[in-house]
Amino acid sequence: MGMDIRVGAYGVIIRDGAILLSHWNEHGRSGWTLPGGGIENGEHPAVAAVREILEETGYVAELDRLLGIDTHVIPGRNRPGPLNRPLQALRIVYRAHVVSGDLTDEIGGSTDEARWVPLEEVNALHTVELVRVGLTLNESEPPTGTYVRE
Repeated sequence: MGMDIRVGAYGVIIRDGAILLSHWNEHGRSGWTLPGGGIENGEHPAVAAVREILEETGYVAELDRLLGIDTHVIPGRNRPGPLNRPLQALRIVYRAHVVSGDLTDEIGGSTDEARWVPLEEVNALHTVELVRVGLTLNESEPPTGTYVRE
């Protein structure tokens, strides 16, 4: 049956003790996530991360460094649509900072709100696992850039 693969690029942006998150809302499911998203054909992940951060938050960002790569498989039964093929999600995570722009919610996209969330309040939010992955990579800076799942 095979497996689909989706490659995305995301930014961990922390300023004054708060992290920039975007609210993902698609196919009846939602949660707070790192700003970022899918890479277009032929696009460099670094370019994709900056483009997606701008689309989802209104901020122009610069990347500081590659933090790491995370991957997981979403079973076919958890995917909407007729094919029900499993999906390998490959996520490339950068540390970044805001250089200009104003906080703006995305219109007509897969996210509907952007917000600075104090780090101590992140655990109280309904977040997707990518937020924890990004924070862990940001703190540990593993030399191989690999997020190891327990």
